[in-house]
Amino acid sequence: MTRPIPAGARRAVRAGLTSLLLFPLAACGGGGAKPAAAGGGTPAKGFPYTVTNCGVKTTFTAPPKRAVTMNQHVTEILLALGLQDKMAGTAYLDDAISPRYAKAYGKVKVLAKKYPSAETLLAAGPDFVYGGYASAFDKTEGRERAALKDSGVATRLNLESCTKDAGVDTLHREIREVGRVFGVPARAEALLKRQDRQLAATAKRLEGVRKPSVFVYDSGDSSAFTAGGAGIGNDIVSRAGGRNVFSGIHKTFADVSWEKVVARKPEVVVIYDYGGTPVAAKKKRLLNDPALADVPAIKHRRFAVLPLSSAVLGPRVPDAVDALARQLHPDA
Repeated sequence: MTRPIPAGARRAVRAGLTSLLLFPLAACGGGGAKPAAAGGGTPAKGFPYTVTNCGVKTTFTAPPKRAVTMNQHVTEILLALGLQDKMAGTAYLDDAISPRYAKAYGKVKVLAKKYPSAETLLAAGPDFVYGGYASAFDKTEGRERAALKDSGVATRLNLESCTKDAGVDTLHREIREVGRVFGVPARAEALLKRQDRQLAATAKRLEGVRKPSVFVYDSGDSSAFTAGGAGIGNDIVSRAGGRNVFSGIHKTFADVSWEKVVARKPEVVVIYDYGGTPVAAKKKRLLNDPALADVPAIKHRRFAVLPLSSAVLGPRVPDAVDALARQLHPDA
């Protein structure tokens, strides 16, 4: 289950990896050269650690020292775990970095505005590459996980891209596994405890509320690109006291016809804010479509907004639930 990237984000230059892949790089597992264990032969605490991620099995003999993240939510996972000093680079923001991570993010080298070319990625000398969407490891652009493995670079893909019914439990697994990879499981557990307390507090405030029907509008003109029932976005809507009208579609994201939107009569539209199309333009598109005029959410101008980086499997999920709950239920 992957979130398609808008066409403008797919225009990276195709990379020729032949010479680069022949150049030995330090790596941490994944079938390539493994780093020396910490302490001159003494294994680091918690290592070796073997994990299977989205079908790729990797054994780490020590924590990564030069990680590169591609896509904002995985960048923020490492920053939330205090791992900025283990990052050799980062790429691809959907929107503004969270203020709580801005200082740490400022210390990490930005390799590219969107996805870096394979040459740029490997020139950073990574021993670990962490992608948020499957498009981060695009084979046609030379960044596939197998090619990186052959060059001695371990990889990880965010679990939302390969997990059915991704929810908060999946987020727990993602953060725990990343914590183990970097040898900081205690930090991961502390982060999860804070998140769980925040989610519990929001749930308590929403006890007994009526759940309005919600249509998530990511993008689209001839059709609507929306959140299906298989991703964290659906769980966020539910935990915020809403009902996703397309929860029956077993995908993280899906294209649906406007006729189906009309038929489901959503009471609220949740707009994902990111990229080059501002929220105001998305609202205008919805409000000016005669076919949507009788949809309750459009008729009564009931809109809520979430940054895209808050609606994917990353550390902002509890904040997203709280923010959306306040918009759906301002009196709760």
